[in-house]
Amino acid sequence: MTEKLLYVVAANFEAARRVSILPEGHRSRNLHGHSFLAKVRCALPDGWASFPGGEVRELRERLASIVAPLDYNELNQELEQPTDENLARWVRAQAAFPGIESVGVQSTLHEGVDLDNDEHAHVWRRYIFQSAHRLPNVPQGHKCGRMHGHGFEVILHANQDLGSSEIGIDYDYLDALWAPLSNELDHACLNDIPGLENPTSENISNWIWHRLKPKLPELSWVTVYETANCGAHFDGQSYRIWKEMTLDSAVELKRAPKGDNRRRIHGHTYTLRLHLHAELDQVLGWTVDFGDVKQLFDPIFKQLDHQPLHEIPGLIDTDTASLVKWIKGQASPLLPQLDRIDLYETRGCGVILNWGGVGPALPI
Repeated sequence: MTEKLLYVVAANFEAARRVSILPEGHRSRNLHGHSFLAKVRCALPDGWASFPGGEVRELRERLASIVAPLDYNELNQELEQPTDENLARWVRAQAAFPGIESVGVQSTLHEGVDLDNDEHAHVWRRYIFQSAHRLPNVPQGHKCGRMHGHGFEVILHANQDLGSSEIGIDYDYLDALWAPLSNELDHACLNDIPGLENPTSENISNWIWHRLKPKLPELSWVTVYETANCGAHFDGQSYRIWKEMTLDSAVELKRAPKGDNRRRIHGHTYTLRLHLHAELDQVLGWTVDFGDVKQLFDPIFKQLDHQPLHEIPGLIDTDTASLVKWIKGQASPLLPQLDRIDLYETRGCGVILNWGGVGPALPI
């Protein structure tokens, strides 16, 4: 697949709303508020920003100016029915950015809606369950062979085109579908559940998929977080996994104009997310061992973490686009299953480089 670079930014706004199309007695019909997050992904053309490396900040500033009228406002003054989906459509209508791939609105850490470039809505909702498990088929001595536990997280993604209706799949409907599964999974030993004798993240996502898909035809992905920094997706046919880490690094943007503070040495706590695609190992029950990903990437990690990145030989500059391309060049020979890298310099602001399947949007 052709390599694609997306610039991604997010801007928050605090606002109140009433959603009167919900059933009588629903609490969201009352005036209430959220810390919303608007999100945009764009394939920007060369030369769009004032200088190479300035794309993320300039795109973020433009998005912030779009949502500024919503900040500390009652959303019903702008939209008759300010659902997450309708808010995302409102942002999309204002965002005259080139190469838009998706626009989203996240109303809480646990729910939101993303519009793809066909303006179809993808609703997602996050759930948590506390469980124990062990992986019975791992090599002797592997830590996951011992009984242990996680605060697992699941995200259900539903793909729908809501352009002709005011509200489609709502969060309460997803809650009702999830409740019986939660009763089975929460505060349980997953190995004791039929079909989860080998409860890897991949197998858990498959198990959830096959129980929900007949009741929710719109289900598009099931995401399972094993920990806060790794997990798996399943779409009914293929699996994707990711491994996330943070980098505390110093940078300076060599191509920034004189007087711009980004020319000075400064730094970020970056979020780096490696995405991999591979066939499921029928014995081990995973695609790639998260521990192997960490170990193989470790020499590259040590070049980046707690380092002055502007001193790396051969690196054009230390903007996120330049960094992510350098990381791809270093990591691809070590991790042939790698097909996407996300690099964020601040919350929700950075780049995505992909040369394979994109997968579902993850909460910020």
